[in-house]
Amino acid sequence: MPSNLHGKTGFHRSLHWQGVSSLLLFVNLLVGSWSCARRTPDPEISFHGALRSFEQGQIKAAAKAADEGYRDFRRSGPEWAWRFLLLRVRILRWQGMSEDALNLLGSEPSVPPPGDLTVGKLRLEGASYVSLHRLPEAELDLAEAERLCSAADYVSCADVISTRAKIEMGRGHFAQALNLFRAVLQSAQAHGDLFQEANAFLDLSNSADELTLFDSALDWASSARQIALSQHFDDVAQAALGNMGWAYYKLGDIEKAREMFADAREQTEKLEDLSDEVRWVTNEAYTYLDTLQTSEAEKSFRQSLRLARQINSPDEVVMALMSLAFVSEQTNKLDDAQRYADEALKMAKDAGNGRDVVYPLLVEGRVAARHNDATTAEADFREVAKSADTPVFLKWEAERSLARLYEAENHPGPADAEYRTALSTFEAARCGLHERVDSRLPFLTNAARIYEDYIHFLISRGKSEAALQVADYTRARTLTEGLGRPCKPKFAPDPLNASEIARRAGGTILFYALGQEHSYLWAISPHQVKMFPLAANQAEIDSTIQNYRKKLEGPPGVLAASNDGRVLYQMLVAPAQRFLKKESSAKNIFIIPDGALNSLNFETLLPQPHHYWIEDVTVANSPSLRLLPTSRELYPSLKGKLLLVGNPVAPDRSGDNAYPELPNASAQMENIQKYFPPDQQTILARQQASPAAYLNNHPEQFSYIHFVAHGTASRMSPLDSAIILSREANSTSSTAQDDSFKLYARDIINNHPLHAELVTISACYSTGNRTYSGEGLVGLSWAFLRAGAHNVVAALWDVSDASTPQLVDEFYREMKKGNPPAAALRSAKLSLLHGKTFHAPFYWAAFQLYTGS
Repeated sequence: MPSNLHGKTGFHRSLHWQGVSSLLLFVNLLVGSWSCARRTPDPEISFHGALRSFEQGQIKAAAKAADEGYRDFRRSGPEWAWRFLLLRVRILRWQGMSEDALNLLGSEPSVPPPGDLTVGKLRLEGASYVSLHRLPEAELDLAEAERLCSAADYVSCADVISTRAKIEMGRGHFAQALNLFRAVLQSAQAHGDLFQEANAFLDLSNSADELTLFDSALDWASSARQIALSQHFDDVAQAALGNMGWAYYKLGDIEKAREMFADAREQTEKLEDLSDEVRWVTNEAYTYLDTLQTSEAEKSFRQSLRLARQINSPDEVVMALMSLAFVSEQTNKLDDAQRYADEALKMAKDAGNGRDVVYPLLVEGRVAARHNDATTAEADFREVAKSADTPVFLKWEAERSLARLYEAENHPGPADAEYRTALSTFEAARCGLHERVDSRLPFLTNAARIYEDYIHFLISRGKSEAALQVADYTRARTLTEGLGRPCKPKFAPDPLNASEIARRAGGTILFYALGQEHSYLWAISPHQVKMFPLAANQAEIDSTIQNYRKKLEGPPGVLAASNDGRVLYQMLVAPAQRFLKKESSAKNIFIIPDGALNSLNFETLLPQPHHYWIEDVTVANSPSLRLLPTSRELYPSLKGKLLLVGNPVAPDRSGDNAYPELPNASAQMENIQKYFPPDQQTILARQQASPAAYLNNHPEQFSYIHFVAHGTASRMSPLDSAIILSREANSTSSTAQDDSFKLYARDIINNHPLHAELVTISACYSTGNRTYSGEGLVGLSWAFLRAGAHNVVAALWDVSDASTPQLVDEFYREMKKGNPPAAALRSAKLSLLHGKTFHAPFYWAAFQLYTGS
């Protein structure tokens, strides 16, 4: 998909009021207006009014004021004529209308006065040529402007550097451009020019994006937005928001990206900024395309093409054409795809834009492959893969396309090699990200289709165990890197003895891999490994799980009338049923889920009517085969220290408190305490149960950690999921800004490594509610596993304050007997299931055990 050179471009250093004298002049003029029927307009005031309107994104008002200023003051001399004219040119360029900007520059009969205005005219003219890909003409203007700036430090000289950087961007010299934008930023900061500083951050964001430094692109766009919001630079603020969305999109966080594109697009409509509107419409459409909403995507791409033609922006026209080519190819409209690709390719070649050439070339290769023209397709894919103009994410798509071509042509050797090349290209890009969890968590989404294709390819060649090795390689990558596993910049799955892993774990493993086209289940016992294709596709599985979850959390009568639990058992477990019946180890089941399966409690599936699977097996979840621990027949009867945190003081005592007191929290804590010697307990309750108290009590020294509190799960930012504890004792604020009562998931992973045998979170949605490709549900349970906990018990949905104390009491009683956490939790759940009051799955099935190494 097309790369983006988004964001506004500063091209100026603001002119500021000159001290108190200017302010007094302004006040006197206002006072005089009361006593005079008519006053003489002041060009300085008019100019700064127009400039401020421009900076605040009031484009129509700024254009009107600039036109009026030019009309009213051009006879005062060429200086004012050119100041207002250049402002009007900047506004046109801001709107993406570079051709109109050049025409306006050519319409002024006078010559700009020597000095800053001449430099400004050359710089704006050169920048317009850059936007129109007329680089030779841009070079002439910029060379002259640079010559003038070498003799004197004019106000516009920093913008000349910025335009030089734009030329380097157009030539594909992104690293050089980034260094130049850094110089512009330093100049803006030295002169206190916040408008130019915000735009410099945007330019840095754009160049970082082209260098595939997506997390840096996000940081710089965020800096631009912070400045813009504080100074009411509304159009810059929306451009920065869109840039942030693009960075999230390239990092693989499509959901967050779509929200930002939609917000930015709405703001451009209010600001009547067609130039950026077309960009955000295009980018929002890509999120539809990636989630298979092709009709919505095509509709939006057509809208972006109409807008791009309306403002006569070649860059945006090419981008829209390329986008329509992609969606047409994916929806089997091959003639349309070829036509759009041909037009985009011609425009890109005419403009000498190598970066834009490779996109339609990839589409043309795919169309050729669909027409069984393997020679043309291979040549196109090779050209894209090898071109220096190809961004990394398009490079791995070209390599994937080559692999699929060879696979279709029944050339398994070259196909295997190209799949591995594509995955190595991706893995190198992933390791190139900052070692920041927020960046790496969603990134695997970008390669999900390549991994899916390669796994299917291996299975089709009879290499199901090699496919399992590849599938496990995709799992828990960010989690294991937090546990000390280095990021490997080359695709190289570790050797895997799955049966030995099952033997050490003491059970049978059900490993799932769900894909858009093919889904698989591997059943792994200590004696054998067998792969089963799943008949249901990913969409059917997702939909059924979603419906079942609603019924599990709803009224018992609705659940009793549902057949979803039985249907899901047939979809997910029944294919391996005969295998499981033959294995004695199948009493202990380890689920390694994928996709929506992470939000499903397999214990609630029904092998037969009115009979839950928990009644037959003990179930635990694990992120990957590599993280499955070695089984122990008997645990050491709760030997080790306990850190018990809970029954906090409600952080807000108002009537609409979102986190009220938990009436049975005290009883639950008492139930836990009785199973540990007093000298082995550290209890943090009521006001002492604060995040800081937890962190300061060295949780790494405890074998058991238990929280009794409310919890929150953030879908858009899962590491902002939190356990709700007491406010810090020194906090007097109860405002939303004071979050001292929240123990965030990010705080958990950034604290000292844990060594806990078990962490239990008696809090709602403590597993999280956002699933990432390869990582599963990310929330509090994931954070504790990444911090080093061996086992975590957490909740998939709201937990009942009434039933949980009974479940927890039974859970610890069973562990006191020496039963491992999975078996102890099953016994506790069965005690509720077979009881009279809390037998509905809502009460016992929320809690799941997650086990790590």
